[in-house]
Amino acid sequence: MPIALLALALGAFGIGTTEFVIVGLLEEVADDLSVSIPSAGLLVTGYALGVVVGAPLMTAAGTRLPRKTMLAVLMAVFILGNLLCAVAGSYALLMTGRLVAALTHGAFFGIGSVVAANLVAPERKARAISLMFIGLTVANVLGVPMGTFLGQHFGWRSTFWVVTGLGVVGLLGILALVPPQPREDSGGLRSEIAVFRRGQVWLALAVTALGFGAVFASFTYIAPMMTKVAGFSDGAVSWLLVIFGVGLCLGNVVGGRLADRALMRTLSIALAALSVVLVIFVFTAHAQVPAAITLGLFGAAGFATVPAMQMRVLQKADGAPALASAANIAAFNLGNAVGAWLGGFAIDHDLGYTAPNWIGALLAGGALAVAVYSVRLDRRGRPAPQDQDRDQDRDRASGPGAEQPQDTGAPAAQAHA
Repeated sequence: MPIALLALALGAFGIGTTEFVIVGLLEEVADDLSVSIPSAGLLVTGYALGVVVGAPLMTAAGTRLPRKTMLAVLMAVFILGNLLCAVAGSYALLMTGRLVAALTHGAFFGIGSVVAANLVAPERKARAISLMFIGLTVANVLGVPMGTFLGQHFGWRSTFWVVTGLGVVGLLGILALVPPQPREDSGGLRSEIAVFRRGQVWLALAVTALGFGAVFASFTYIAPMMTKVAGFSDGAVSWLLVIFGVGLCLGNVVGGRLADRALMRTLSIALAALSVVLVIFVFTAHAQVPAAITLGLFGAAGFATVPAMQMRVLQKADGAPALASAANIAAFNLGNAVGAWLGGFAIDHDLGYTAPNWIGALLAGGALAVAVYSVRLDRRGRPAPQDQDRDQDRDRASGPGAEQPQDTGAPAAQAHA
């Protein structure tokens, strides 16, 4: 795989750390800034909404810039947002910093996915995207637990100083390792917007929003669930997040490999597994060992969906992928925001800290239903097998020999793949 993927993964690592690390620091932030835990949880929701707004706006603003230049600009804005978080003395300023950093998230992953896919052969595109997103998963294995440890021992602001440094490393990696990539002549912003007339693009975005809403309905409140329900100490949250992060890495890598072979089958199985695991989590959350095991399975099932979700959008937005890819990152974070809000709503209404798992299971089931419907629409758009055979027989009867059936059958085989 090209070394440029390492630079993209470095940027993803910094962005992933700042997005997720707040989950492990909810109680510290709430105590320091005198707000409730659900109010602190809105820092997750606020970030996600910033991604939803920023993904299409920042991508559209950068349509005339080379992709490498745009990635560097995005990392610079990310650094600024985390600096604001590091110096924040109030909840309002902390939220402002989170929003500024969030504006870059969707465009970075959207443009980065296109860059990653263009660096490799067509049959390795999902794997290349998964390697870029592995920075996001490693952020959960290393960045989030280390950030949580720093925040608990040296104050939560120290975490954001470190994240600011990660942003600088990511920026330098992009400048040094990502090659200039000529922009495809897709017709500009108008053509990018035109792909949203395709119903299958919207179905792919809906799968993403529902699927990741399922993940964040539960994950946002992992820390209080593990401490107040499973009985772990506050200090155990860091290594519990490592378990979750290991699951993310495994799910992401395996999901990328399988998606290159059977995209929608992989996505459907992963969504079904996510729903089942979240239902199980409702019951295993009451005992430490089962809770820790289920947490790892939760991470694996949740991130096994990511490469397939991103590839599905690139597939259906073929010809003008940048804005649709960024919109899919926005859909990820719309799901994050709604999932986090629904989980907090359940907790605020005294349904308990395991109630978000039920919500997540329902959202994952909804994502699976939309995915199945999308596949059925694909099949309706193809000739039935008997029709293909009849067409080939007709071609054999009228064509000049054996070459014509091969030419006629190739597009069908390609479409099936």
